[in-house]
Amino acid sequence: MFEGKRIALVIPAYNEARLIGPTLEGIPPLFDTVYVVDDHSPDNQNAVVLAQAARDARIRLLQHAVNTGPGGAIITGYRQASQEGHDITVVVGGDNQMNLGEVGALLRPVVDGVADYAKGNRFIGSNLAESLEKMPKSRLVGNWIITMLTKIASGCYKVMDVVDGYTVISKAAIDTVNWDQAWKGYGYPMDFLIRLNAYGLRVVDVGRAPIYLPGERQSQIKSFRYALRVAPMLLRGFMWRLKFKYVYRDFHPVFFFFWLAFLFLTLGSVLGGWLVIDRLFYGGYAVTGPRSILDALLLIFGLQFLLFGMFFDMEASK
Repeated sequence: MFEGKRIALVIPAYNEARLIGPTLEGIPPLFDTVYVVDDHSPDNQNAVVLAQAARDARIRLLQHAVNTGPGGAIITGYRQASQEGHDITVVVGGDNQMNLGEVGALLRPVVDGVADYAKGNRFIGSNLAESLEKMPKSRLVGNWIITMLTKIASGCYKVMDVVDGYTVISKAAIDTVNWDQAWKGYGYPMDFLIRLNAYGLRVVDVGRAPIYLPGERQSQIKSFRYALRVAPMLLRGFMWRLKFKYVYRDFHPVFFFFWLAFLFLTLGSVLGGWLVIDRLFYGGYAVTGPRSILDALLLIFGLQFLLFGMFFDMEASK
């Protein structure tokens, strides 16, 4: 219990035989139930979990018949925690790299009703210098690229470190979102933000200390390839959010700003590409003053509509 609230802890686990034990040993007494969700792991992590459960009655093992991805495991935990009446659900990884001693700070905004969803941010305050020092530069760049794309896709313009999986969510938020449509593989934190914003739920960042265990894998973000992998998911999520939030739930002209931006930027890019190719390979006979001006206007108008759309989206998401 935490200030009269029943608290659940969800730990998605896959190939965590070595680290799930230390993770479970460090769980504070404020948690009423601990759900370890085995995502059809091929190693012997479940034996470790069951051994720990014999010593701690709060620990329960939920098992998937097939591998769904970390997002799918978290959703299973969400549903079980809500079904059993927990007011708030915390999620951490099974790799012992999230300090549960800091959970009070993440619980606070949800308990106080300030937010429906709180997430960790390793780049706030005193944690910034440590994160910049310890995190490889390729991962930093990948994190920033994904964060920039996620801000636009999700409408959560005030969050950073969007890949951080240390989160807290209220029962009301769990029961509001249609999790059947959510992304279940890697990249799920960004998709969850998209869905939370689309349903009008409040998201806040809470600073947390970064933990990097020597010799252990640190993240799925290795380089630009990760950003490229999740970009299509973010684009689909963005399109879905525009339709769901600004057409179905409550009509808003921001919908037209974004679609006009897509239209003009696409037309301008196609026309500009054609003019450049003609100029480089065919003598530039198609390149005329009016066409060049038209292309410039299409790109300028597209960029303006995009910026206006982002501004109004930011205002609507406050």
